[in-house]
Amino acid sequence: MKCVFSYIIGCLLAGSSLFAQSQLHTFLKPSDSLNISRRNTVIITESALASTTLIGLNQLWYADYPRSKFKTLDDSNEWLQMDKMGHVFSSYQLGRLGANTLNWAGVAKKDQLIYGATLGLGFLTAVEILDGFSEEWGFSWSDMAANASGTGLYVGQALLWDEQRIVLKYSFHSTQFAKQRPNKLGNGFAEEFLKDYNGQTYWLSANLNSFFKTETIPHWLNIAFGYGAEGMLTGDAYDPLFLDQNRRRQYYLSFDVDLTRIKTNSSVLKTIFDVFNVIKVPFPAVELNDAGRIKWHAVYF
Repeated sequence: MKCVFSYIIGCLLAGSSLFAQSQLHTFLKPSDSLNISRRNTVIITESALASTTLIGLNQLWYADYPRSKFKTLDDSNEWLQMDKMGHVFSSYQLGRLGANTLNWAGVAKKDQLIYGATLGLGFLTAVEILDGFSEEWGFSWSDMAANASGTGLYVGQALLWDEQRIVLKYSFHSTQFAKQRPNKLGNGFAEEFLKDYNGQTYWLSANLNSFFKTETIPHWLNIAFGYGAEGMLTGDAYDPLFLDQNRRRQYYLSFDVDLTRIKTNSSVLKTIFDVFNVIKVPFPAVELNDAGRIKWHAVYF
């Protein structure tokens, strides 16, 4: 995902910082009707951020590699599809950010989905086009399918339930593999957080109360289904330089907290909870890998 993932996290954390610094309840509270000033602020800010990121990618990343005629590639089998999960996650979270900011501006629900929830798909499509003109990479249809899936998950739930009952989340733990290839998998925690697929886990976190409609279950309690992989030193399982990779998929079952469903009258806390709801809350977890082995984690990150 290059530095696109860092852009996603950066946008979310920047939003948290902006909102947390303001103590004005009226500023943080979503508008009941269209607020043109807020809407224009959202459009200008998101356009500037997206444009700056794309220009930065073009000048600072793609400039280091030769240009080529537009081409496609099939990378659907690389990294045990962990990179594709990253695309799904990024598209979903950018779409959520786009819809939420338009909701803050009082934009109608229909327009939130048309112009906000598609933010991730539009931005990541532009990145794929840049890939297509780079000798090092190429336009990936499997990446585009993952991007569309992330946007579809958000839009589909909004249309079906008018809420996000199932949220895509992310967690990370350091692994031994990054030390073996720090140039590829990251050198230090900050880089590994973005680059080391071995330590990443992507979660479908489903809110129990939304489905079972019972007061006996806390409104914030979720059950989470995770996917991860490890043993990967390169994207290709048959790379001649790394033939001894012991690559395996991992499936997880755990609990989680939907921070947005914690009741509070504070607009500041509501906004912070919404921003940090991208991260899976550590809980005990059961792991099943594709070799059929079951492992218990007292606390899983």
